[in-house]
Amino acid sequence: MPNPITNAARLAHAGFVLARYDALLPPDQLAKAPWLVRTGMKLTQLGAKENLQGGQHNRLTSALSKLGPSYIKLGQFLATRPDVIGAKRAFELKALQDKLPPFPQSEAEAMVAAELGKPVSKLFKSFGPAIAAASIAQVHKAETLGGKIVAVKILRPNVERRFANDIDSFAFAARNAERFSKEAKRLRPVAAVAMLEDSMAHELDLRMEAAALSEMAQNSKDDPGFRVPDVEWALSARRVLTTEWIDGTPMSDVEALQKRGLNLNALADTVIQSFLRHAIRDGFFHADMHQGNLFVDPAGNLVALDFGITGRLSEGDRLFLAEILYGFITRNYRRIAQVHFDAGYIPESEDVETFAQALRAIGEPIMGLPAGEISMSRLLTQLFEVTEQFNMQAQPQLLLLQKTMVVTEGVARTLNPELNIWKTGEPVVKQWIERKLGPLGKIEQAMGSAGTLAGLALRVPRIVEEAHQVHRKLDAFVTAQSAPANPWPVRMLAVCAVALVVIATHMVLR
Repeated sequence: MPNPITNAARLAHAGFVLARYDALLPPDQLAKAPWLVRTGMKLTQLGAKENLQGGQHNRLTSALSKLGPSYIKLGQFLATRPDVIGAKRAFELKALQDKLPPFPQSEAEAMVAAELGKPVSKLFKSFGPAIAAASIAQVHKAETLGGKIVAVKILRPNVERRFANDIDSFAFAARNAERFSKEAKRLRPVAAVAMLEDSMAHELDLRMEAAALSEMAQNSKDDPGFRVPDVEWALSARRVLTTEWIDGTPMSDVEALQKRGLNLNALADTVIQSFLRHAIRDGFFHADMHQGNLFVDPAGNLVALDFGITGRLSEGDRLFLAEILYGFITRNYRRIAQVHFDAGYIPESEDVETFAQALRAIGEPIMGLPAGEISMSRLLTQLFEVTEQFNMQAQPQLLLLQKTMVVTEGVARTLNPELNIWKTGEPVVKQWIERKLGPLGKIEQAMGSAGTLAGLALRVPRIVEEAHQVHRKLDAFVTAQSAPANPWPVRMLAVCAVALVVIATHMVLR
Protein backbone atom coordinates (compact mmCIF):
# COMPACT_ATOMS: atom_id res chain seq x y z
CA MET A 1 0.00 0.00 0.00
CA PRO A 2 1.37 3.50 -0.84
CA ASN A 3 3.16 5.03 2.12
CA PRO A 4 3.35 8.86 2.10
CA ILE A 5 6.29 8.89 4.51
CA THR A 6 8.31 6.42 2.45
CA ASN A 7 7.49 8.25 -0.78
CA ALA A 8 8.42 11.60 0.74
CA ALA A 9 11.73 10.13 1.95
CA ARG A 10 12.53 8.72 -1.51
CA LEU A 11 11.73 12.04 -3.16
CA ALA A 12 13.81 13.90 -0.58
CA HIS A 13 16.77 11.65 -1.36
CA ALA A 14 16.33 12.31 -5.08
CA GLY A 15 16.17 16.04 -4.39
CA PHE A 16 19.35 15.82 -2.34
CA VAL A 17 21.23 14.05 -5.16
CA LEU A 18 20.00 16.58 -7.73
CA ALA A 19 21.02 19.44 -5.45
CA ARG A 20 24.44 17.86 -4.86
CA TYR A 21 24.95 17.88 -8.63
CA ASP A 22 23.61 21.46 -8.79
CA ALA A 23 20.87 20.17 -11.06
CA LEU A 24 17.76 20.65 -8.93
CA LEU A 25 16.88 24.08 -10.34
CA PRO A 26 17.97 25.86 -13.52
CA PRO A 27 20.27 28.84 -12.82
CA ASP A 28 17.59 31.44 -13.60
CA GLN A 29 15.12 29.85 -11.16
CA LEU A 30 17.79 29.32 -8.50
CA ALA A 31 18.67 33.02 -8.65
CA LYS A 32 15.05 33.88 -7.77
CA ALA A 33 14.77 31.31 -4.98
CA PRO A 34 14.70 32.41 -1.29
CA TRP A 35 18.11 32.77 0.36
CA LEU A 36 17.39 29.78 2.59
CA VAL A 37 16.94 27.54 -0.48
CA ARG A 38 20.12 28.87 -2.09
CA THR A 39 22.04 28.30 1.15
CA GLY A 40 20.71 24.76 1.46
CA MET A 41 21.78 24.03 -2.12
CA LYS A 42 25.32 25.24 -1.37
CA LEU A 43 25.51 23.08 1.74
CA THR A 44 24.56 19.93 -0.18
CA GLN A 45 27.42 20.57 -2.60
CA LEU A 46 30.16 20.63 0.03
CA GLY A 47 32.82 18.09 -0.88
CA ALA A 48 31.18 17.28 -4.22
CA LYS A 49 33.36 19.24 -6.64
CA GLU A 50 33.61 16.28 -8.99
CA ASN A 51 29.83 16.41 -9.41
CA LEU A 52 29.91 20.04 -10.56
CA GLN A 53 32.04 19.53 -13.66
CA GLY A 54 30.66 20.27 -17.11
CA GLY A 55 27.60 22.20 -18.19
CA GLN A 56 24.17 22.24 -16.61
CA HIS A 57 22.84 19.48 -18.89
CA ASN A 58 25.81 17.22 -18.05
CA ARG A 59 25.17 17.67 -14.33
CA LEU A 60 21.48 16.90 -14.74
CA THR A 61 22.04 13.74 -16.75
CA SER A 62 24.82 12.64 -14.36
CA ALA A 63 22.51 13.10 -11.37
CA LEU A 64 19.72 11.07 -12.96
CA SER A 65 22.18 8.32 -13.87
CA LYS A 66 23.38 8.31 -10.25
CA LEU A 67 19.77 7.88 -9.05
CA GLY A 68 19.44 4.71 -11.10
CA PRO A 69 17.29 3.02 -13.76
CA SER A 70 13.93 4.55 -12.81
CA TYR A 71 15.25 8.09 -12.97
CA ILE A 72 17.05 7.46 -16.24
CA LYS A 73 13.72 6.37 -17.72
CA LEU A 74 11.94 9.30 -16.07
CA GLY A 75 14.48 11.69 -17.59
CA GLN A 76 14.02 10.18 -21.04
CA PHE A 77 10.27 10.42 -20.64
CA LEU A 78 10.40 14.06 -19.48
CA ALA A 79 12.51 14.89 -22.53
CA THR A 80 9.25 14.37 -24.45
CA ARG A 81 7.32 16.77 -22.19
CA PRO A 82 8.66 20.31 -22.73
CA ASP A 83 5.19 21.51 -21.72
CA VAL A 84 5.85 20.15 -18.22
CA ILE A 85 9.53 20.96 -17.57
CA GLY A 86 10.21 23.67 -20.15
CA ALA A 87 11.87 23.50 -23.55
CA LYS A 88 15.38 24.14 -22.18
CA ARG A 89 15.27 21.33 -19.63
CA ALA A 90 13.70 18.97 -22.17
CA PHE A 91 16.57 19.73 -24.54
CA GLU A 92 19.11 19.03 -21.78
CA LEU A 93 17.54 15.64 -21.12
CA LYS A 94 17.84 14.56 -24.74
CA ALA A 95 21.54 13.92 -24.00
CA LEU A 96 20.68 11.38 -21.28
CA GLN A 97 22.31 8.07 -22.19
CA ASP A 98 20.76 4.82 -21.05
CA LYS A 99 24.03 3.02 -20.33
CA LEU A 100 25.11 1.22 -17.19
CA PRO A 101 27.81 -1.34 -16.34
CA PRO A 102 26.72 -4.92 -17.10
CA PHE A 103 25.75 -7.29 -14.31
CA PRO A 104 27.84 -10.48 -13.90
CA GLN A 105 27.77 -13.25 -16.52
CA SER A 106 26.89 -15.80 -13.85
CA GLU A 107 23.74 -13.86 -12.92
CA ALA A 108 22.79 -13.53 -16.58
CA GLU A 109 23.11 -17.28 -17.17
CA ALA A 110 21.20 -18.04 -13.97
CA MET A 111 18.36 -15.77 -15.14
CA VAL A 112 18.21 -17.56 -18.52
CA ALA A 113 18.14 -20.95 -16.84
CA ALA A 114 15.41 -19.91 -14.41
CA GLU A 115 13.23 -18.41 -17.15
CA LEU A 116 13.68 -21.12 -19.79
CA GLY A 117 13.85 -24.11 -17.48
CA LYS A 118 17.21 -25.49 -18.64
CA PRO A 119 20.90 -24.65 -18.12
CA VAL A 120 22.41 -22.35 -20.74
CA SER A 121 24.58 -25.22 -22.01
CA LYS A 122 21.40 -27.17 -22.87
CA LEU A 123 19.91 -24.21 -24.75
CA PHE A 124 22.83 -22.65 -26.61
CA LYS A 125 25.94 -23.90 -28.36
CA SER A 126 27.75 -20.79 -27.13
CA PHE A 127 26.74 -17.85 -24.91
CA GLY A 128 29.06 -14.83 -24.95
CA PRO A 129 29.54 -11.93 -22.52
CA ALA A 130 27.31 -8.85 -22.51
CA ILE A 131 27.89 -6.61 -25.53
CA ALA A 132 25.55 -3.80 -24.39
CA ALA A 133 24.05 -2.88 -21.01
CA ALA A 134 21.30 -0.38 -20.19
CA SER A 135 19.10 0.48 -17.20
CA ILE A 136 16.56 -2.25 -17.90
CA ALA A 137 18.49 -5.10 -19.49
CA GLN A 138 21.65 -6.21 -21.21
CA VAL A 139 22.28 -8.10 -24.45
CA HIS A 140 24.45 -11.15 -25.11
CA LYS A 141 25.47 -12.67 -28.43
CA ALA A 142 24.85 -16.41 -28.58
CA GLU A 143 24.52 -19.36 -30.93
CA THR A 144 21.59 -21.76 -30.75
CA LEU A 145 21.97 -25.53 -30.80
CA GLY A 146 20.81 -25.37 -34.40
CA GLY A 147 23.67 -23.03 -35.32
CA LYS A 148 21.73 -19.76 -35.57
CA ILE A 149 23.40 -16.58 -34.28
CA VAL A 150 21.03 -14.72 -31.95
CA ALA A 151 20.81 -11.76 -29.58
CA VAL A 152 19.69 -12.62 -26.03
CA LYS A 153 18.24 -9.75 -23.99
CA ILE A 154 18.07 -10.31 -20.21
CA LEU A 155 16.41 -8.11 -17.56
CA ARG A 156 18.51 -6.80 -14.69
CA PRO A 157 17.98 -8.66 -11.41
CA ASN A 158 15.34 -7.05 -9.11
CA VAL A 159 14.70 -4.24 -11.60
CA GLU A 160 10.91 -4.72 -11.39
CA ARG A 161 10.79 -4.09 -7.63
CA ARG A 162 12.92 -0.97 -7.89
CA PHE A 163 10.75 0.47 -10.63
CA ALA A 164 7.57 -0.29 -8.69
CA ASN A 165 8.87 1.65 -5.67
CA ASP A 166 10.03 4.64 -7.69
CA ILE A 167 6.86 4.81 -9.80
CA ASP A 168 4.88 4.91 -6.56
CA SER A 169 6.93 7.95 -5.50
CA PHE A 170 6.47 9.66 -8.88
CA ALA A 171 2.70 9.14 -8.64
CA PHE A 172 2.70 10.56 -5.10
CA ALA A 173 4.48 13.69 -6.32
CA ALA A 174 2.14 14.05 -9.34
CA ARG A 175 -1.02 13.74 -7.22
CA ASN A 176 0.15 16.43 -4.85
CA ALA A 177 1.22 18.70 -7.71
CA GLU A 178 -2.28 18.49 -9.24
CA ARG A 179 -3.84 19.00 -5.84
CA PHE A 180 -2.04 22.25 -5.09
CA SER A 181 -1.36 23.73 -8.55
CA LYS A 182 -3.93 24.74 -11.16
CA GLU A 183 -1.23 24.82 -13.84
CA ALA A 184 -0.05 21.34 -12.88
CA LYS A 185 -3.63 20.10 -13.15
CA ARG A 186 -3.82 21.36 -16.75
CA LEU A 187 -0.57 19.56 -17.60
CA ARG A 188 -1.96 16.30 -16.16
CA PRO A 189 1.17 14.91 -14.45
CA VAL A 190 -0.89 12.08 -12.94
CA ALA A 191 -1.83 10.92 -16.44
CA ALA A 192 1.80 11.33 -17.53
CA VAL A 193 3.05 9.12 -14.67
CA ALA A 194 0.35 6.58 -15.47
CA MET A 195 1.57 6.54 -19.07
CA LEU A 196 5.16 6.07 -17.87
CA GLU A 197 4.02 3.25 -15.57
CA ASP A 198 2.18 1.54 -18.42
CA SER A 199 5.20 1.92 -20.68
CA MET A 200 7.51 0.48 -18.03
CA ALA A 201 5.15 -2.45 -17.33
CA HIS A 202 5.50 -3.39 -20.99
CA GLU A 203 9.25 -2.80 -21.05
CA LEU A 204 9.74 -4.98 -17.97
CA ASP A 205 7.94 -7.90 -19.59
CA LEU A 206 10.02 -9.02 -22.55
CA ARG A 207 7.12 -11.07 -23.86
CA MET A 208 5.49 -7.72 -24.65
CA GLU A 209 8.55 -6.66 -26.62
CA ALA A 210 8.46 -9.96 -28.49
CA ALA A 211 4.79 -9.34 -29.29
CA ALA A 212 5.62 -5.79 -30.44
CA LEU A 213 8.26 -7.15 -32.81
CA SER A 214 5.78 -9.68 -34.14
CA GLU A 215 3.08 -7.05 -34.64
CA MET A 216 5.47 -4.68 -36.40
CA ALA A 217 6.67 -7.50 -38.65
CA GLN A 218 3.10 -8.28 -39.64
CA ASN A 219 2.20 -4.61 -40.21
CA SER A 220 5.29 -3.89 -42.31
CA LYS A 221 5.67 -7.18 -44.22
CA ASP A 222 4.94 -5.47 -47.55
CA ASP A 223 6.72 -2.17 -46.79
CA PRO A 224 9.67 -1.40 -49.08
CA GLY A 225 13.10 -1.38 -47.47
CA PHE A 226 12.08 -1.99 -43.85
CA ARG A 227 12.02 -5.03 -41.55
CA VAL A 228 12.52 -6.14 -37.94
CA PRO A 229 14.37 -9.15 -36.46
CA ASP A 230 12.59 -12.50 -36.13
CA VAL A 231 11.68 -13.62 -32.60
CA GLU A 232 12.92 -16.98 -31.29
CA TRP A 233 9.78 -17.76 -29.28
CA ALA A 234 11.08 -21.04 -27.84
CA LEU A 235 14.02 -19.18 -26.27
CA SER A 236 12.01 -16.23 -24.93
CA ALA A 237 10.11 -15.63 -21.68
CA ARG A 238 9.14 -12.76 -19.37
CA ARG A 239 12.73 -11.87 -18.45
CA VAL A 240 14.53 -13.22 -21.53
CA LEU A 241 14.07 -12.28 -25.19
CA THR A 242 15.94 -14.04 -27.99
CA THR A 243 15.87 -12.63 -31.51
CA GLU A 244 17.68 -12.96 -34.81
CA TRP A 245 21.15 -11.40 -34.73
CA ILE A 246 21.39 -8.47 -37.16
CA ASP A 247 24.82 -8.40 -38.76
CA GLY A 248 24.39 -5.03 -40.46
CA THR A 249 25.89 -1.55 -40.60
CA PRO A 250 24.90 0.82 -37.77
CA MET A 251 22.95 3.84 -38.98
CA SER A 252 25.36 6.00 -36.98
CA ASP A 253 28.30 4.96 -39.21
CA VAL A 254 27.52 7.14 -42.23
CA GLU A 255 31.00 6.62 -43.69
CA ALA A 256 30.54 2.84 -43.68
CA LEU A 257 27.13 3.21 -45.33
CA GLN A 258 28.74 5.33 -48.07
CA LYS A 259 31.50 2.76 -48.61
CA ARG A 260 28.83 0.14 -49.18
CA GLY A 261 27.57 2.26 -52.08
CA LEU A 262 24.14 2.75 -50.55
CA ASN A 263 21.89 5.58 -51.72
CA LEU A 264 21.80 7.66 -48.54
CA ASN A 265 19.07 9.98 -49.83
CA ALA A 266 16.80 7.01 -50.51
CA LEU A 267 17.66 5.56 -47.11
CA ALA A 268 16.69 8.87 -45.45
CA ASP A 269 13.36 8.75 -47.27
CA THR A 270 12.83 5.20 -45.99
CA VAL A 271 13.44 6.31 -42.39
CA ILE A 272 10.79 9.07 -42.58
CA GLN A 273 8.23 7.18 -44.65
CA SER A 274 8.49 4.02 -42.54
CA PHE A 275 7.88 5.95 -39.36
CA LEU A 276 4.88 7.79 -40.85
CA ARG A 277 3.39 4.55 -42.20
CA HIS A 278 3.64 2.93 -38.80
CA ALA A 279 2.22 5.92 -36.92
CA ILE A 280 -0.52 7.01 -39.32
CA ARG A 281 -1.44 3.83 -41.18
CA ASP A 282 -1.03 1.31 -38.34
CA GLY A 283 -1.34 3.44 -35.20
CA PHE A 284 1.63 1.54 -33.75
CA PHE A 285 5.16 2.92 -33.93
CA HIS A 286 8.67 2.38 -32.59
CA ALA A 287 9.08 5.19 -30.07
CA ASP A 288 12.86 5.00 -29.67
CA MET A 289 14.19 5.25 -33.25
CA HIS A 290 17.63 6.68 -32.48
CA GLN A 291 20.70 5.69 -34.48
CA GLY A 292 21.74 3.01 -32.00
CA ASN A 293 18.53 1.09 -32.68
CA LEU A 294 18.75 1.27 -36.49
CA PHE A 295 20.91 -0.87 -38.81
CA VAL A 296 21.13 -1.51 -42.54
CA ASP A 297 21.28 -5.22 -43.35
CA PRO A 298 23.31 -6.75 -46.22
CA ALA A 299 20.28 -6.46 -48.53
CA GLY A 300 20.07 -2.71 -47.90
CA ASN A 301 16.96 -2.88 -45.70
CA LEU A 302 16.46 -0.59 -42.73
CA VAL A 303 16.22 -2.79 -39.62
CA ALA A 304 14.80 -1.47 -36.34
CA LEU A 305 15.85 -3.04 -33.02
CA ASP A 306 14.80 -2.68 -29.36
CA PHE A 307 11.02 -2.44 -29.22
CA GLY A 308 10.89 -1.85 -25.47
CA ILE A 309 9.26 1.55 -26.05
CA THR A 310 6.40 1.76 -28.53
CA GLY A 311 3.56 4.19 -29.07
CA ARG A 312 -0.05 3.75 -30.09
CA LEU A 313 -2.50 6.16 -31.66
CA SER A 314 -6.24 5.66 -31.82
CA GLU A 315 -8.07 5.92 -35.13
CA GLY A 316 -9.13 9.44 -34.15
CA ASP A 317 -5.58 10.45 -33.22
CA ARG A 318 -4.26 9.10 -36.52
CA LEU A 319 -6.83 10.97 -38.57
CA PHE A 320 -6.13 14.09 -36.50
CA LEU A 321 -2.38 13.80 -37.09
CA ALA A 322 -2.73 13.11 -40.81
CA GLU A 323 -5.15 15.98 -41.29
CA ILE A 324 -3.02 18.56 -39.51
CA LEU A 325 0.13 17.47 -41.34
CA TYR A 326 -1.63 17.52 -44.69
CA GLY A 327 -3.28 20.80 -43.73
CA PHE A 328 0.12 22.39 -43.20
CA ILE A 329 1.41 20.87 -46.46
CA THR A 330 -1.53 22.47 -48.33
CA ARG A 331 -1.60 25.58 -46.08
CA ASN A 332 -5.24 24.99 -45.16
CA TYR A 333 -5.04 26.56 -41.70
CA ARG A 334 -8.80 26.84 -41.28
CA ARG A 335 -9.10 23.09 -41.72
CA ILE A 336 -6.33 22.41 -39.22
CA ALA A 337 -8.10 24.60 -36.67
CA GLN A 338 -11.43 22.87 -37.23
CA VAL A 339 -9.84 19.45 -36.81
CA HIS A 340 -8.65 20.47 -33.33
CA PHE A 341 -12.19 21.48 -32.38
CA ASP A 342 -13.75 18.36 -33.95
CA ALA A 343 -11.37 16.16 -31.94
CA GLY A 344 -12.42 17.91 -28.75
CA TYR A 345 -8.83 19.02 -28.03
CA ILE A 346 -9.70 22.74 -28.03
CA PRO A 347 -12.69 23.90 -25.90
CA GLU A 348 -15.70 25.15 -27.87
CA SER A 349 -15.47 28.43 -25.94
CA GLU A 350 -12.40 29.34 -28.02
CA ASP A 351 -12.70 30.99 -31.44
CA VAL A 352 -11.83 28.79 -34.43
CA GLU A 353 -10.91 31.73 -36.68
CA THR A 354 -8.50 33.17 -34.13
CA PHE A 355 -6.95 29.74 -33.69
CA ALA A 356 -6.55 29.42 -37.48
CA GLN A 357 -4.76 32.77 -37.47
CA ALA A 358 -2.35 31.50 -34.80
CA LEU A 359 -1.71 28.37 -36.89
CA ARG A 360 -0.91 30.51 -39.93
CA ALA A 361 1.68 32.34 -37.83
CA ILE A 362 3.37 28.96 -37.26
CA GLY A 363 3.05 27.51 -40.73
CA GLU A 364 3.99 30.36 -43.05
CA PRO A 365 7.50 31.05 -41.65
CA ILE A 366 8.36 27.33 -41.73
CA MET A 367 7.07 26.84 -45.26
CA GLY A 368 9.23 29.69 -46.45
CA LEU A 369 12.46 28.04 -45.33
CA PRO A 370 14.85 26.13 -47.59
CA ALA A 371 14.03 22.43 -47.93
CA GLY A 372 16.83 21.35 -45.62
CA GLU A 373 15.52 23.56 -42.81
CA ILE A 374 11.85 22.55 -42.94
CA SER A 375 11.15 20.43 -39.86
CA MET A 376 7.96 18.50 -39.21
CA SER A 377 8.92 17.96 -35.59
CA ARG A 378 9.67 21.66 -35.08
CA LEU A 379 6.26 22.48 -36.47
CA LEU A 380 4.57 20.04 -34.05
CA THR A 381 6.58 21.50 -31.17
CA GLN A 382 5.39 25.02 -32.00
CA LEU A 383 1.87 23.72 -32.55
CA PHE A 384 1.73 22.31 -29.01
CA GLU A 385 3.10 25.58 -27.62
CA VAL A 386 0.34 27.56 -29.38
CA THR A 387 -2.43 25.15 -28.38
CA GLU A 388 -1.56 25.81 -24.73
CA GLN A 389 -2.72 29.39 -25.27
CA PHE A 390 -6.09 28.03 -26.40
CA ASN A 391 -6.45 25.77 -23.35
CA MET A 392 -5.73 22.49 -25.09
CA GLN A 393 -5.04 19.78 -22.53
CA ALA A 394 -1.78 17.89 -22.94
CA GLN A 395 -2.10 14.76 -25.09
CA PRO A 396 0.68 12.40 -23.89
CA GLN A 397 0.34 10.04 -26.86
CA LEU A 398 0.87 12.91 -29.32
CA LEU A 399 3.81 14.24 -27.33
CA LEU A 400 5.46 10.80 -27.49
CA LEU A 401 4.91 10.86 -31.23
CA GLN A 402 6.40 14.35 -31.50
CA LYS A 403 9.48 13.28 -29.50
CA THR A 404 9.96 10.26 -31.76
CA MET A 405 9.56 12.44 -34.83
CA VAL A 406 12.33 14.75 -33.58
CA VAL A 407 14.69 11.77 -33.25
CA THR A 408 13.61 10.27 -36.58
CA GLU A 409 14.18 13.54 -38.42
CA GLY A 410 17.62 13.83 -36.85
CA VAL A 411 18.55 10.35 -38.08
CA ALA A 412 17.28 11.09 -41.59
CA ARG A 413 19.15 14.38 -41.82
CA THR A 414 22.47 12.73 -40.94
CA LEU A 415 21.97 10.80 -44.18
CA ASN A 416 20.60 13.68 -46.25
CA PRO A 417 21.10 17.17 -44.78
CA GLU A 418 18.96 18.67 -47.57
CA LEU A 419 16.03 16.32 -46.95
CA ASN A 420 12.63 17.91 -47.64
CA ILE A 421 10.54 16.37 -44.87
CA TRP A 422 7.25 17.56 -46.31
CA LYS A 423 7.90 16.28 -49.81
CA THR A 424 9.07 12.93 -48.44
CA GLY A 425 6.14 12.53 -46.07
CA GLU A 426 3.37 13.85 -48.32
CA PRO A 427 2.72 10.61 -50.29
CA VAL A 428 2.23 8.59 -47.09
CA VAL A 429 -0.02 11.19 -45.42
CA LYS A 430 -2.03 11.92 -48.57
CA GLN A 431 -2.57 8.25 -49.39
CA TRP A 432 -3.88 7.48 -45.93
CA ILE A 433 -6.24 10.47 -45.85
CA GLU A 434 -7.61 9.64 -49.29
CA ARG A 435 -8.16 6.05 -48.24
CA LYS A 436 -9.89 6.95 -44.99
CA LEU A 437 -12.05 9.78 -46.31
CA GLY A 438 -12.62 8.37 -49.79
CA PRO A 439 -15.01 5.63 -51.05
CA LEU A 440 -12.81 2.78 -49.76
CA GLY A 441 -12.78 4.34 -46.30
CA LYS A 442 -16.57 4.60 -46.28
CA ILE A 443 -16.85 0.91 -47.20
CA GLU A 444 -14.42 -0.05 -44.39
CA GLN A 445 -16.43 2.01 -41.90
CA ALA A 446 -19.67 0.35 -43.07
CA MET A 447 -18.09 -3.09 -42.72
CA GLY A 448 -16.90 -2.19 -39.24
CA SER A 449 -20.42 -1.12 -38.26
CA ALA A 450 -21.84 -4.29 -39.80
CA GLY A 451 -19.36 -6.33 -37.80
CA THR A 452 -20.52 -4.66 -34.59
CA LEU A 453 -24.17 -5.29 -35.42
CA ALA A 454 -23.38 -8.89 -36.35
CA GLY A 455 -21.71 -9.38 -32.99
CA LEU A 456 -24.79 -8.05 -31.21
CA ALA A 457 -27.08 -10.18 -33.36
CA LEU A 458 -25.18 -13.30 -32.33
CA ARG A 459 -25.80 -12.38 -28.69
CA VAL A 460 -29.57 -11.84 -29.07
CA PRO A 461 -30.69 -15.50 -28.57
CA ARG A 462 -28.60 -15.85 -25.40
CA ILE A 463 -29.83 -12.54 -23.95
CA VAL A 464 -33.48 -13.33 -24.71
CA GLU A 465 -33.16 -16.82 -23.22
CA GLU A 466 -31.61 -15.39 -20.04
CA ALA A 467 -34.44 -12.88 -19.79
CA HIS A 468 -37.02 -15.72 -20.11
CA GLN A 469 -35.23 -17.71 -17.42
CA VAL A 470 -35.24 -14.74 -15.04
CA HIS A 471 -38.94 -14.18 -15.75
CA ARG A 472 -39.82 -17.85 -15.06
CA LYS A 473 -37.85 -17.86 -11.79
CA LEU A 474 -39.45 -14.64 -10.62
CA ASP A 475 -42.90 -15.90 -11.54
CA ALA A 476 -42.29 -19.08 -9.54
CA PHE A 477 -40.99 -17.02 -6.63
CA VAL A 478 -44.06 -14.76 -6.63
CA THR A 479 -46.42 -17.73 -6.81
CA ALA A 480 -44.70 -19.44 -3.89
CA GLN A 481 -44.21 -16.39 -1.69
CA SER A 482 -47.35 -14.29 -2.25
CA ALA A 483 -49.71 -14.22 0.71
CA PRO A 484 -53.37 -13.04 0.66
CA ALA A 485 -52.56 -10.50 3.35
CA ASN A 486 -49.94 -8.70 1.37
CA PRO A 487 -49.72 -9.81 -2.33
CA TRP A 488 -49.36 -6.40 -3.96
CA PRO A 489 -45.81 -5.36 -2.87
CA VAL A 490 -44.34 -8.73 -3.77
CA ARG A 491 -45.97 -8.84 -7.20
CA MET A 492 -44.94 -5.23 -7.85
CA LEU A 493 -41.33 -6.14 -6.98
CA ALA A 494 -41.45 -8.99 -9.49
CA VAL A 495 -42.87 -6.76 -12.22
CA CYS A 496 -40.14 -4.15 -11.61
CA ALA A 497 -37.42 -6.80 -11.73
CA VAL A 498 -38.66 -8.18 -15.06
CA ALA A 499 -38.97 -4.64 -16.40
CA LEU A 500 -35.33 -3.96 -15.46
CA VAL A 501 -34.25 -7.12 -17.31
CA VAL A 502 -36.14 -6.00 -20.41
CA ILE A 503 -34.66 -2.48 -20.22
CA ALA A 504 -31.13 -3.87 -19.78
CA THR A 505 -31.65 -6.14 -22.78
CA HIS A 506 -32.70 -3.20 -24.94
CA MET A 507 -29.71 -1.17 -23.74
CA VAL A 508 -27.32 -3.97 -24.76
CA LEU A 509 -28.89 -4.18 -28.20
CA ARG A 510 -28.74 -0.43 -28.89
